[in-house]
Amino acid sequence: MTTTALTLSHQNWLTPSTDIDQYIAKVRQIPALDADEERRLAIALQETNDINAAQTLIVHHLKFVVHIARGFTGYGLPLGDLIQEGNIGLMKAVKRFEPQRGVRLVSFAVHWIKSEIHEYVIRNWRMVKIATTKAQRKLFFNLRSMKKGIGWLNEEEARVIADELNVSTKDVFEMESRIHGQDIAFELGDDDEDNDHFSPSQWLTDSSVDPAESAENAEHDNLMQRKLARGLQSLDDRSRAIVQARWLNEDNKATLQTLADEYKVSAERIRQIEQQAMHQLRSHIEA
Repeated sequence: MTTTALTLSHQNWLTPSTDIDQYIAKVRQIPALDADEERRLAIALQETNDINAAQTLIVHHLKFVVHIARGFTGYGLPLGDLIQEGNIGLMKAVKRFEPQRGVRLVSFAVHWIKSEIHEYVIRNWRMVKIATTKAQRKLFFNLRSMKKGIGWLNEEEARVIADELNVSTKDVFEMESRIHGQDIAFELGDDDEDNDHFSPSQWLTDSSVDPAESAENAEHDNLMQRKLARGLQSLDDRSRAIVQARWLNEDNKATLQTLADEYKVSAERIRQIEQQAMHQLRSHIEA
């Protein structure tokens, strides 16, 4: 299965028309798949390269792409283009989806959809040379979407944004002014004078892991949590309480002496119980 094949066979769905509101209204009417149907279609695609199954999976997740694409409208790019790029990411996710991992397609696809839209933003948006600190970059990426209109902010609107982003109102007004200022290329050349500024290519770099690897890591974490829960259930009440008090209470971890006083035994005995319990937990986790 190729991306091209899917695009040609479902052109009307994957390429929003000029009437973007009509397209969004249509995809919102498409019902979501239940877990069993999604798994059946994904297995059919995986085992027999069933193009119809792939198309069904894609179409029933298009409204999710619209939802994600709306989060990128602050860059001034057409929503229809953002949706189309997100649809390409969805197609790539469907092609690589492995239902055996126990993860829903929507959880797996979000990384691919955002990645594709993100690359589109980088390719097409000439950005303002502005953000030189982490706080400024955070303000830059959120200010457009947080503004209620296209006009300039008033004092109250700026204060609300400043409080939410933990910056000063002065920073908000200054950033708003810079956003409407002079554009520069995405990458700064060697002859750029203001080398104290970050190049957009530097602070837009996505250092996240590959989506497939991210989904695999999430599933591994879930598996470890399930094993830990089963291991805790296998302990007797006192051992489980000691482990939880010593290791699972992040706010106020108990000391050996505190538990010794509670159970009327020595601190050394608490340490022995804890050691035995931890050994039993490890055996469950490593099984």
